[in-house]
Amino acid sequence: MLDAKIKQQLDSYLQNLQRPIELRLALDNSEKSAELQGLARDIDALSDKVSITDISNGSERKPQMQVVNPELGSNIAFAGLPMGHEFTSLVLSLLHSGGHPIKQDEALLAQIRDLSGPLHFETYVSLSCQTCPGVVQALNVMAAVNPNITHTMIDGSLFQDEVNERNVMAVPSVFVNGEPFSQGAISLENILKKVDSGAAQREAEVLSEKGPYDMLVVGAGPAGASAAIYSARKGIRTGIVAERMGGQVADTVGIENFISVKATEGPKLVAGLETHVRDYDVDVMTSQRVTSLKRNKLVEIELDNGAVLKSRSVILSTGARWRQLGVPGEEQYRGSGVAYCPHCDGPLFKGKKVAVIGGGNSGIEAAIDLANIVEHVTVLEFDASLRADEVLQKKARSMDNIDIILNAQTTEITGDGKRVNGLTYKERTSDTLKTIELAGVFVQIGLVPNTEFLQGSEVELTGRGEIIIQSNGSTTMPGVFAAGDATTEPFKQIIIAMGGGATAALGAFDYLMRESVSDDESADSRAA
Repeated sequence: MLDAKIKQQLDSYLQNLQRPIELRLALDNSEKSAELQGLARDIDALSDKVSITDISNGSERKPQMQVVNPELGSNIAFAGLPMGHEFTSLVLSLLHSGGHPIKQDEALLAQIRDLSGPLHFETYVSLSCQTCPGVVQALNVMAAVNPNITHTMIDGSLFQDEVNERNVMAVPSVFVNGEPFSQGAISLENILKKVDSGAAQREAEVLSEKGPYDMLVVGAGPAGASAAIYSARKGIRTGIVAERMGGQVADTVGIENFISVKATEGPKLVAGLETHVRDYDVDVMTSQRVTSLKRNKLVEIELDNGAVLKSRSVILSTGARWRQLGVPGEEQYRGSGVAYCPHCDGPLFKGKKVAVIGGGNSGIEAAIDLANIVEHVTVLEFDASLRADEVLQKKARSMDNIDIILNAQTTEITGDGKRVNGLTYKERTSDTLKTIELAGVFVQIGLVPNTEFLQGSEVELTGRGEIIIQSNGSTTMPGVFAAGDATTEPFKQIIIAMGGGATAALGAFDYLMRESVSDDESADSRAA
């Protein structure tokens, strides 16, 4: 099942097992079951601490492999073949179940151990989804630590009946004790906030007790990571507060224009960013949403849990998110046929008809990718011509199952109350309304900056919500700087965001130095 190179790498990892683990297999006569059995045998052959048990007669979901620590009673299951992006999830589950230390804050692990159960988590994924492994691995950690918690990863493309029955149309979709729990990216910290009612208040108290920073970075994408590193290298007290490390880059599939790196993927780049940031003395606070910013003597950042962080200077690098259509039905069917990530959710629409809204590079790339999975793709572009690169247009037009409609204004997304069943668009040349029957709508119409929390503040925004910055990254609020996709920087690129983060950090440091001199002069004047 595994090639020689991967076996060699896995063998080195399995040397870290401290306790016996059991691989419990539930198999049928399918090809995937045979592959899963082969994978289990490869793992078994690499360590004398691994054994295999057949549980086919007692399990309804097949193929399935449970990673069990008999001593602790922990259970982590994979329904389907945990390869692709989920292979790392499997390796970590083996290590954690086998007693290898978990690289998480001890306070979080203690919080997990204290949870009462039972909590039976199930996560529907697609193996091409780059967001899914983060959620799977967070829940696997919980299951490895607390025997009252179990977790099963389910390959949605392999268990279509379950997907349809539970109306799963976006991944990752998490259920707990049979009920919907979350959809999309969610961190371990935020999972704990949802299952531990007192967690948010305790966390807010701890955060509010932190002393003032010299430089506080809001956002942990490429711009924020760069700003934090440049700040920390100056030897000043630096913090970074964000919802998650990497921001939108974590959802990016292929990156081929990051200079000096021929090709990489979003999660790999995010892992590198986080490692680099944590190499320095930076106070990293993730799973935190900022709700307001104001200036008194210091700049104050309020979080949604009520905590307030203070700093002499602040760098805003909150990035951007997918722009929504804003038409009837979009919000109602979000996650039930309306999607924004073709790589993540595309496999759930295998053999079905879908539409892509938007004829730019992202829209046409999405159409090409989806055409290899779904029955048919209809691209709707508002303008009279596509905006995508010519090479992408040629590729899309060469594919038999892609239709492109120009001058098309999407007016409504329709459904049956549970899921999408079509959309209505207006032909702009004739004002004629037309309908298309389909199962999914992928919206690819650009980005909107994450700056709503700045509305009404002293930080000036453009009509589109972008933070207006000067050449040194400064904004209209003294001591507040900004960088990246949330600003008026015209080119939204990873490498440009990183440069902007460095510029903003250096600009903020210069501000702090001048502020210090100004404070000293004022003190001397008062003394005289």
